Amino acid sequence: MARYFDVHPQNPQARSMSQLVAILREGGLIAYPTDSGYALGAAFGNVQALARIREIRHLDERHHFTVVCRDFAQMGPYVQVSNAMYRTVKACTPGPYTFIVPASREVPRRLQNPGKRTVGVRIPDHTVVRALLAELGEPLASSTLLLPGEEAPLTDGWEIKERLEHLVDAVVDSGECGSQPTTVVDLSGDEAVVLRVGAGDAARFE
Repeated sequence: MARYFDVHPQNPQARSMSQLVAILREGGLIAYPTDSGYALGAAFGNVQALARIREIRHLDERHHFTVVCRDFAQMGPYVQVSNAMYRTVKACTPGPYTFIVPASREVPRRLQNPGKRTVGVRIPDHTVVRALLAELGEPLASSTLLLPGEEAPLTDGWEIKERLEHLVDAVVDSGECGSQPTTVVDLSGDEAVVLRVGAGDAARFE
């Protein structure tokens, strides 16, 4: 049965953050809000939890998870970026963007694109998520909480609690969250390529 955490959107309770981190470190799977809807998140090296995400969302082995970080300092060990790429990411974060960048050796192969050795990374502009990541001290392996057959990600904590009661270990609710997906930008080549236009302004890459 999933635990329900009612968290203050601007001043997340320290006790709740520490309890959520304990769940993650014990191999748990959580549903948490971001600036672009809810996501499913697991500790970085938790293979079993990633398999649970695939099962919930009916994903195959080709699905690539996103590495969700608190800030660029936390992201740094997992990516290989040029100075120009660094400036681009820095200018857009935190915010509703997912960047496809070359992965470092610190990123498990199961989180990489097998052909390009790239990884999706993002730094959400969401106080609760950033507090959780600060407490955890490492990124989350994450995937948008978009259930099979549905066109939009879930955005209501109580609904998620009811629908995923026996599929996740915790649900974090901090009130309203974004509902529009991130803008996805591929920075792995010579030029930035917008792969999906979402909440983030894509004009700066055109």
